[in-house]
Amino acid sequence: MELTGNLLIGQQAVRGTNGTIKAVNASTGAAIEPGFGGATLDDLDRACALAWSAFDVYRETAPEARAKFLEAIAQNILDIGDDLIERCMIESGLPRGRLEGERGRTVGQLRMFADVVRNGDYLGVRIDPPQPERKPMPRVDLRLRHIGVGPVAVFGASNFPLAFSVAGGDTASALAAGCPVIAKAHSAHPGTAELVGRAVQKAVKDCGMPEGTFSLLFDSGRDIGQGLVKDNRVKAAGFTGSRGGGTALMKLAAERAEPIPIYAEMSSINPVLLFPAALANRADAIARGFVQSLVLGAGQFCTNPGLVLAVDGPDLDTFIETASAALKETAAQTMLTPGIHKAYEGAVDKIAGHDGVETAARGLPAQGGNQGQAALFVTTADAFRQNHALQDEIFGASSLVVRCPDLATMRELIESLEGQLTAALQIDEADYADARSFVAPLERRTGRILVNGFGTGVEVGHAMVHGGPYPSTADGRSTSVGSLAINRFLRPVSYQDLPEALLPDAVKTDNPLGLNRRIDGKLQLAS
Repeated sequence: MELTGNLLIGQQAVRGTNGTIKAVNASTGAAIEPGFGGATLDDLDRACALAWSAFDVYRETAPEARAKFLEAIAQNILDIGDDLIERCMIESGLPRGRLEGERGRTVGQLRMFADVVRNGDYLGVRIDPPQPERKPMPRVDLRLRHIGVGPVAVFGASNFPLAFSVAGGDTASALAAGCPVIAKAHSAHPGTAELVGRAVQKAVKDCGMPEGTFSLLFDSGRDIGQGLVKDNRVKAAGFTGSRGGGTALMKLAAERAEPIPIYAEMSSINPVLLFPAALANRADAIARGFVQSLVLGAGQFCTNPGLVLAVDGPDLDTFIETASAALKETAAQTMLTPGIHKAYEGAVDKIAGHDGVETAARGLPAQGGNQGQAALFVTTADAFRQNHALQDEIFGASSLVVRCPDLATMRELIESLEGQLTAALQIDEADYADARSFVAPLERRTGRILVNGFGTGVEVGHAMVHGGPYPSTADGRSTSVGSLAINRFLRPVSYQDLPEALLPDAVKTDNPLGLNRRIDGKLQLAS
């Protein structure tokens, strides 16, 4: 499928005139054709105007029509075929199997949200019927539903060019909520973005959705990304990236005359806690599983296990020795961009230079450009406690093991951590009593607690939380993965004493949409 390098503004393909963006071959660093025209502020204004004009129409589309629209996007992405995978491999350096799996996840998310829309529970309908005879005051007729917040800006992520980008989870959940989307492509994979963007654009047309339901912009600098957050027609934004980038967007959003939420996923080191019985019984197996998780995708996962806490002793020595041996046999892997590779190598050199930090192992040396060499470091609880920089996320296959004198120190260090996406406990039954006292502090600091596994691998489902307290995300009350992600882009509206003819279908007395509803506080199933 031939790439054009054009912006997608509504149903138009427009050549951007604000500079040119070219993707870079992640393995060689060579620029890739074609050039993609950067959007101007006029292009941004046009996309926002179209999104705003589409909002009131799109948010009232029938559930079945909106569900079919989401399913059409999914099918259109599949219909691109191998062209999508091949372009994405070049732009990201990620292997075919990983990207085919990510495409499946992207399609699965869209189809899951189609089911969410059909089900209708996300509308949260509540009806408190009038009580005119109530004393001392009659009760009015009250009805509630949730509506989309308005047009949403979605920022493509570097590390998930499909599942967290143009038609990824943020876009799928926003469209499901009834919100038009203006996507800003990540500059590292503009070709991938155009292919997926055209799949969404085609679905908009084929399904008869308002033109402004979707637009895709390329940004040759920062003006468009910042302009999206500042535009008063944009009512929320989804972002996956660095803490610096996320906090900059949060600041812009807070300074608006009408502040808006920024749902930013930013920074997490995802502690792994090794408990004594598990370590005594399974140190070798845990170490091998840990290394597999650490190096997965060159360590470029937001759930990468970047910290290990354990009680010092011979069993921990075994874990470190086994992990080090496995790591030393691990090939260096191509990283997403030359800039990410440079930042990774700089961060690894920095932590290796800290007093009290020992380099336990490095992976095999790079055999080509832009390849990250995995790293494992070891330090003491005292050194970790005294140097907050040891908590900094390293985006890549690097982790730090902390030798703790006892479980109480492990718990103390957990209390000192910033907000995290995940925490993993390696435990056997003999550890349960000790592990119980860790659950409450981990609940306060993480969005997902797991046992005898590692945080990499985020299931897309109804019970998943991919979020956590700041700085892992901007808003720890939300998730960017799973069906609850739709809640980020909804707000409640109450209707008091409106005539039946003026009520939206979701709250009409005869329930034309066949929704589950709470009537006078009691759940009433449509069936």
